[in-house]
Amino acid sequence: MNETKPAIAVLLPAYNEEMTIAQTIEAFHEAVPEAQIYVIDNNSKDATGEIAADLLGKIGCLGRVIHESRQGKGNALRKAFQSIDADVYLLADADCTYPAEMARELIAPIISNKADMVVGDRRSCGDYSRENKRPFHGFGNTLVQSLVNKLFHSKVVDIMSGYRAFSRLFIKNYPVLVEGFEIETDMTLHALHKRFKILEIPITYRNRPKGSVSKLNTFADGMKVIFTIIQILRYYRPMMFFGGLSIVFCISGLLCSIPVINDWINYKYIYHVPLAILSTGLEIVAVMMFSIGLIIDTLVQYELREYERSLLRSGLNR
Repeated sequence: MNETKPAIAVLLPAYNEEMTIAQTIEAFHEAVPEAQIYVIDNNSKDATGEIAADLLGKIGCLGRVIHESRQGKGNALRKAFQSIDADVYLLADADCTYPAEMARELIAPIISNKADMVVGDRRSCGDYSRENKRPFHGFGNTLVQSLVNKLFHSKVVDIMSGYRAFSRLFIKNYPVLVEGFEIETDMTLHALHKRFKILEIPITYRNRPKGSVSKLNTFADGMKVIFTIIQILRYYRPMMFFGGLSIVFCISGLLCSIPVINDWINYKYIYHVPLAILSTGLEIVAVMMFSIGLIIDTLVQYELREYERSLLRSGLNR
């Protein structure tokens, strides 16, 4: 008896990619001709959507152009995940930087149920370091990678790669709560936190073709990296985050109380009344921070249990 072939969906979020969208579609159609290709036109001001729709019809490729007016890669993928039903999802950028010829290598572990998310690792081969013209982005990537691996005791190499394959189980149980380019980091965190199977495959990486402009901004994205690190601690390790704040406030309160204690020891009277009030307030805040961390950590553990139960109720095999 012949097994039914899995439905494969190629997702190409695109914002003002009229120079590269046709080449990207053709490359993935050649690599995976049976796949349905979906271009998520994320409020483009150029002819990206028109070029994609025309080409998809011309080459007879299943799929379509999906329009999402809310700006941000996270918003584009949220629309795609809600609109598209498939067994395997392959995500790539529409700028010709990722090798379409390696698509089947990323898809294969999903089909064989060896992974829920396969990441195209740009860093192991060294191409990303050579091609990336923004050193701060590389530094931010390394910083987030180190933090995530320490927190989750993992060995993920490329946290922010945009070339990934996913199982249906992962996609249909992944809440998209971010709007921009933080989506890749958020996917990795979700997979680690919810214990999905992750596999990384080294890939080649090319810089954008000449004339194609990156949408990334070094300063703005650098601030996002810092914010991401704070969010990682706050959401995924609340006891560490709030406990750390508790220690900071506690030590600050103790330092402020030194003159107050000295007054009482020497004079049996407190002359530094403002410092006494400040140190008391800081210690109260320290206790509050610790209590908040303990409560949220308990809620996170409860949410993990409920998530596992929802996966069991879904009737899908991991």
